[in-house]
Order: sequence, then structure tokens, then C-alpha cells
Amino acid sequence: MEESSEMHHKQGHDHSGSSRSDGAEVHPAENPHNHIHDYDDPHGHSHDQGYEKSGLWSWLSHLFQPHSHDHSTAALDPALANERGIWALKISLVALLVTAIFQAGIVAISSSVALLADTLHNFSDALTAIPLWLAFSLARRAANRRYTYGYGRAEDLAGGLIVLMIFGSAVVVFYESIQKIIHHQAVTNVGWVAAAAVIGFIGNELVAIFRIRVGREIGSAALIADGLHARTDGLTSLGVLAGAAGVWLGFPLADPIVGFVIGFAILIIVWGAAREMWLRMMDATDPALVEQIERIARGVDGVMDVSDVTLRWLGHRQRGKLHVTVDCQLPTVESHRIAENVRHELFHALPALVEMTVHIDPCECDKSIEYHPTAHHMSSD
Repeated sequence: MEESSEMHHKQGHDHSGSSRSDGAEVHPAENPHNHIHDYDDPHGHSHDQGYEKSGLWSWLSHLFQPHSHDHSTAALDPALANERGIWALKISLVALLVTAIFQAGIVAISSSVALLADTLHNFSDALTAIPLWLAFSLARRAANRRYTYGYGRAEDLAGGLIVLMIFGSAVVVFYESIQKIIHHQAVTNVGWVAAAAVIGFIGNELVAIFRIRVGREIGSAALIADGLHARTDGLTSLGVLAGAAGVWLGFPLADPIVGFVIGFAILIIVWGAAREMWLRMMDATDPALVEQIERIARGVDGVMDVSDVTLRWLGHRQRGKLHVTVDCQLPTVESHRIAENVRHELFHALPALVEMTVHIDPCECDKSIEYHPTAHHMSSD
């Protein structure tokens, strides 16, 4: 008597039992239990309320903090998570392009090689939003017979590409620093160079904070890595500022020296981002989450034991499976009900979870019955 519970409800519903009427399309592969979670918005507003306000301050507020959702709230709806990810990329793309264009104007009047490198770096950073944008767009597509788990892994692949670009940033910084030592070039309009460096740092740091925050809200390691990339560009801009100060004080080697320091700082950021993306691609998860799943499942009425919990990230969504032991005398329909109750509790506790397969094992009360005839096919690892 064994059963895997993967029931997909045909119609979305909220927890009060009312049917969904907002017309939104929810693909079973993205949200198989189709629950519309009711939550208390700490700021007391709906998803479209903020855009009805007017005024510069309101616009800026909603530009960088449109809803102030935490990770749990934003992760409740896969469509909302993808939408917020794409929205964050659009805003940061525009911000970085504006910053880079301003710096390009200063390069034209200053002949600053360091600022030129920083400007090109900012343009490249803005363009990193494109592969991640494509990945979020792919994640909207429903699973099919070829991509049975959907397209969420594209986000992790984009994150790996971003990590490589961050590493490339460090290489560029080291190269430019060495070139400035070998081939000294006078810098004019030092004040404007310093101003452009400050603008570059502010623009990149705001984008970094923005991307990292939204990435944490929706559980996207790739978007967080992209935010860290923007932060490395901000550090590069500070190097330009230090170099301008050194030139102004009559110490032209200040710029390449600070460049080396910033290069090593970028490598530290690369290590952290690469480690996070490695964990995602290797299906690593927080052991505390596994313990939480076991604890929640054991608390469901009718569950005698829990085993073989697995959990993985695909992009910013989680999928998993587990085995629960129930009374072997229970009818199939009752065992199925217990499995569905386990799934229901887990969907509420883990907002990023979009699928959990619950395998029912009967308690081995009759020694004459072979309960697991396929056990020898399982890996011994």
C-alpha cells in the first residue's frame, strides 16, 4: 500500500474557499497547488495602489521600494516573483545607462583612462541585466514534455555568467592599474573626473542595494549576484576618485595603487557570489529547511514518521519530496488525505515552494509482507 500524492487542483482558490476571480493565469507547473495566499501587508496597500500616487517623492519611493514585500510575501506568487525580478532589472538597467552616459561625457573632456575603464565597465554592467531578464522571462513558461521541471534553471545559469563577468571586472581593474603604471598619462579637468567618480559610485551602489534587496525578496541568487556585480563597479568608481585625488595632490601613482586594492576587494565579492551560485547549481539547500520540513510533516495528524526529505532550488522556486509513514490499516483515500495535509502545511510554511511530492509508506506491522520490493534498486549513497 504505497502512494505518491501529487494532486493538482483544477481551480485556484484562497484559504477561505472562495474561487479566484482576478483573471490571472496560473500554470500548474509554476504553482501546482494554486493557492492564493492571503497575507497582511505591513504597509496596508495593494499591489497596484502605489502607482496611483503622484509627485516626485512618491515616484522615487515606488521606484526603489514599490511594495516593501519581504521574501515570504514576494515568493508566495511565482508570477509576482518573476514580475518583480524583471521590474528590478528594467529600473537598474536605465539607472546604470544614465550613469555611464554621464561619465562618457566627462571622459571626452578629461582624457582619463581610469574613468574610461570605469565607464565601459558600467556599460557592461548594465548589459548583464539582459541575460537575467531573458532568464526571468523564460521562467514564466509552463513546463512541458521536454522541460518537465520548467525553465527555472536558466536563472541559475545566468547567475553563473554574471559571476564570470564580476571576475572579468577584477581582471580589467588589475590590467588598467598595471597599464597606468607603465604608461603614465596626464589627466585634465580633475574636478570633473572626481565628480563623475562620485556619480558612478552612487549610481552603482543604489543599483546594488536595489538588486540585492529584490533578489532576497524573491529568493533569486542570480539577481543578488548581479547586485554584487554593481557593487564592484561602485568600488571601481571609488578607485577613480582616489586616483583623481592623488593626481590633484601631485601623486599620480595613487590611482593604480588603489586600483590593485579594489581588484582584490572585487575578488572577495567574486568568491562569495560564486559560492552561492555553486550551491544553487549543485542543488544544495539549508539544512535548517530540511529540519523544518521534517518537523512540520511530523506535526500533521496521522503521520507516524518522516524520512528521505529532498529539496532543491530551480531559479527562485523550490521543489522537493519526502516519505511519510502512516498506519498500514488506513484506506487509500485516508492515506491520500494525510499526504495532502502535509503538502498543504508545507506550502504555507515555505512560500518559495511550488511542488512537494509526498510518498506514503505504510508502517511495517506485518512481518510477512515485503513492503519495499524495489528497495534494491535504490542508490546506497
